[in-house]
Amino acid sequence: MNVIEYKCPNCGSGMVFDSETGMLSCHSCGRKDNIEQIPDPLGQQDSSPDEVQEYHCTSCGAIVITEKETAATVCSFCGSAVVLGDRLSGKLAPGLVIPFTISKEKAIEAFRKWCRNGLLTPSGFMTADRIKGMTGMYIPFWLYELHNKVRVNGQATRVRTYADADYRYTETQHFDIYRKLQLNYLKVPIDSSEKMNDTLMDRLEPFHYDQLKHFKTPYLAGYVAEKYSYTDTEMLPRAKNKIREYIEASISSAVSEYSTVHFTNKDIDTMVKNVDYCLLPVWVVHYDYNRLEYTFAMNGQTGKVVGKPPISKMKVAAWFAGISSVSFLSLKIISWMMGGGFL
Repeated sequence: MNVIEYKCPNCGSGMVFDSETGMLSCHSCGRKDNIEQIPDPLGQQDSSPDEVQEYHCTSCGAIVITEKETAATVCSFCGSAVVLGDRLSGKLAPGLVIPFTISKEKAIEAFRKWCRNGLLTPSGFMTADRIKGMTGMYIPFWLYELHNKVRVNGQATRVRTYADADYRYTETQHFDIYRKLQLNYLKVPIDSSEKMNDTLMDRLEPFHYDQLKHFKTPYLAGYVAEKYSYTDTEMLPRAKNKIREYIEASISSAVSEYSTVHFTNKDIDTMVKNVDYCLLPVWVVHYDYNRLEYTFAMNGQTGKVVGKPPISKMKVAAWFAGISSVSFLSLKIISWMMGGGFL
């Protein structure tokens, strides 16, 4: 089965996933079906997405043109939700998904509120009335469980200062140090879409993984979904690099009782205990301002917005002027006090 569309048993209209109720919903007659009770049409079939070059919408028969990474989309002719089944089966089948919990209407409202909070953004941008498009996308992520055996060696000192009636003393003790740590990290998320900006995706965290569900294709109905561009093996170096700062912080915490520490050896052995292929919900916002297009991303579960808005030079200048005025006033008050102004 190449194209999957969920038809309403009552009226025959296309059904889509409703983020408000978590059910498959028909906008025509209002029918709602529990996704957990809907058989998954993919089963265990395995096929290559490159074998299929052309897809047809089952509602209107139009050709559905997509990029090779797209796994779910909307027919541009009739608006029906289309899931490309052969791009979600076999090795391409996600194991987990976090469904959207924020509807498009609430996402627009949350984005406009975020725009209005930009103290240094231009007033025209803050009105948030130039949203060119907002697309709900399921972005492919690898969730790693990484177990790390850490061994470090080095030299450390502990400095103590004390005094008597005549002298002040500084005592320095020297130590050879060795630490052995076991550090395990669960569900380290790394996006595996070639299109998405990695920094933007990292800033969308955290997602609440207690709301993970076993993947079923109805969750994708009405949204755009991508299949992974890179395998978990290809993305593993980035996952290791992502946890490195946490490992370094743990090492520092383990020797915090010393005044100075110099490490002569750090041995970090990382083992991949488990990897899950997961789809996470993201609203992608395209915003026009001053003849330029800005792209923002919103966590489709928490509503967190990330992106780089334009900055108003006038507001920045006014802000610095305000800071300078306060600093100048403070200096005048200090000078007045030192000159005996309160006497």
